[in-house]
Amino acid sequence: MSQLAGKKILLGISGSIAAYKAAFLTRLLIKNDAEVQVLMTPSAASFISPLTLSTLSKKPVYSDVSGAEGWNNHVELGLWADAYIVAPATANTLSKMASGQSDNMLTAAYLSARCPVFFAPAMDLDMWKHPANRRNLEWLESYGDHFFNVGYGELASGLVGEGRMAEPEDIVAQLDAFFTKGADLRGKRILITAGPTYEPIDPVRFIGNRSSGKMGVALAEAAARRGAEVDLVLGPSALQARHNNIRLERVETAREMYQAATNLFEHCDVAILAAAVADYRPSNPAVEKIKKKREEMSIDLVKNPDIAATLGKSKKEGQLLVGFALETQNEMENARGKLERKNLDMIVLNSLRDKGAAFNHDTNRVRILHRFNNKTDDFELKSKADVAEDILDTLLRDYLT
Repeated sequence: MSQLAGKKILLGISGSIAAYKAAFLTRLLIKNDAEVQVLMTPSAASFISPLTLSTLSKKPVYSDVSGAEGWNNHVELGLWADAYIVAPATANTLSKMASGQSDNMLTAAYLSARCPVFFAPAMDLDMWKHPANRRNLEWLESYGDHFFNVGYGELASGLVGEGRMAEPEDIVAQLDAFFTKGADLRGKRILITAGPTYEPIDPVRFIGNRSSGKMGVALAEAAARRGAEVDLVLGPSALQARHNNIRLERVETAREMYQAATNLFEHCDVAILAAAVADYRPSNPAVEKIKKKREEMSIDLVKNPDIAATLGKSKKEGQLLVGFALETQNEMENARGKLERKNLDMIVLNSLRDKGAAFNHDTNRVRILHRFNNKTDDFELKSKADVAEDILDTLLRDYLT
């Protein structure tokens, strides 16, 4: 039986010659017993009739947020869906979604969607390769969205190369595989820490670091999609957690993160400590803003509580504890030492010496070190969403089966 059976699918269609494939895609989804709601950009209707898609999906097709019948609730649709597919996704629509524009039903529903989002790009060769388009793809991937690979062949312009929309059969097969995988963490409760911590110097200034929280949030989204109940403790970050299976607790300081993590750890099966927690904090933060009076100023620092070491000491049989190590030298030796000292089961190592990895990037390159067998898994540079899947796959392969 197809894993798409009973799934609620939003299908967004933007204005491309490849829009004709959306009819075949709708039909295939229906044949796999999915429920399909079609959204179209106004320009998409120039390429394929809304009547065709309404007939195939047996639902009205929405294009504008408000229409002749009144208000179309994009928020409700965003909450209704189990998956949102944009196929074809033009360069223009990808740009709007990456920057948060919402001038039609398709883009507005994207901002409300709490489900996995998939894009099937379709555009000409030079548009596909343009740096502006590549940047938009990277932004969307950093949000945790997914892409079907473009095809190679003759394009509408007459050029030959990459840019063809993925075939409907391939999209359905990949979606089915996604939902098959999507249940492998069901029944597990996972604690994830993410982001930096800020340690106040005075009401205006703080000691912090360059962590964005992207890796931790990607892990939370991936684990939730795969059926886990996720407790995400997130330090100061502009990022949001969208999945309904994520319980989000925002904190600011290392002590607040320590308190939240220790409270939640008792109830979880796995804890993944991806946050970049400050080791020290000012001993006496000023109540008022410190005025610039002297050429020099000293700040006394005291050590923050060690979250990983504390959880390692309280870990019960059957609980798994995963740490992160960001190193600049003697990477393997330092990570292995942290793994042993803090009673971790697994540690994810990344190095600032790897181009495109660690803080503030949408990509990461990791090595996973295991305690029980001294094994190391080495991965290539990937998007943080893909790295999150690699980490969870490793947990399932070596610890949770």
